[in-house]
Parts: sequence; C-alpha cells; structure tokens
Amino acid sequence: MNGDTQRRIETVLDRQIAAARSLAATLEAERAALTGPSTAAVTAAAAQKVELFAAIEKLESQRRELCAAAAVSLPNLRGGRLAVVAGVSETLADRWKSLLEVVSACRVANEVNGYIINARRGQVGQLLQILRGGAPVVYGPQGQTQSKSLRALARA
Repeated sequence: MNGDTQRRIETVLDRQIAAARSLAATLEAERAALTGPSTAAVTAAAAQKVELFAAIEKLESQRRELCAAAAVSLPNLRGGRLAVVAGVSETLADRWKSLLEVVSACRVANEVNGYIINARRGQVGQLLQILRGGAPVVYGPQGQTQSKSLRALARA
C-alpha cells in the first residue's frame, strides 16, 4: 500500500474515531435523559444519536472502499488483541483497534439505554392498566405474583 492511500485510510479512521467518541458522549447524555424528567432531552439525544450513526456509517463505507481499492483487510479484535495482517502498518492497526474499542463501548451503552427504555415502557404499561381498571400484578410475601382487582380510577 502506498503512503497516500494509507494516509487517506488513517484520516477516515480518525474521523470515525471522533464520531464514535461523540456517539459515546451522546449515549451518556441519552442515559441521563432517560432517567430524568425531560422528554425533550430524550428526543434531542435520540436525534443526535441517529445523525451520528448515519455519519459513522458513511465513513465506514468510505473506509471499506479505500481498503478494497488498496487490497487491505483490517483484522478483527480477538481477546483485546489484533491479529497481525501483512500490509497493515502498526499506525493503521492502532487506529483500527481504537475505533473497535470505542464502538464496542458504544454498543454496550446503547444496550443499557435500551434496557432503560424497556423498563420504562413496562412501567407505563402497568400504570395504564391500573388506570383502565385492570388487575395489577403484585408480589405476595413469598414472592409469588398475584392479581388484585381494582375499580377503575377514571372513566373516559
């Protein structure tokens, strides 16, 4: 691989790393918003997250095109280490490893946010069921679930 091609790939990787770090910060802001009272903050964080996903995907497409044109295959991260691949410089491999680590942390943060969203969805569903007069599920002293019928709190 010639020096110009390597510099172009490194530049794209640097931009991907910067976008992934922005995504990590956005995911942290989204987590804070999900546990807070502001729906506007959740909406703003989600919109920013979608924009960053699109930017990262565009950069990934550019990186793949450059690597394909240069016949370079970047290695997978296994056990925290990159496999040595002929034709890939140490600088390029280090940038690639950094990107994979940041993206991996983003994946975990996004999964945590998804768990929070699902828990909130369940809470809202239970509250709506109570408001509609359905039987809420409660736990007895031995931990078994029980249904108790309640009268409707309101009529539409």
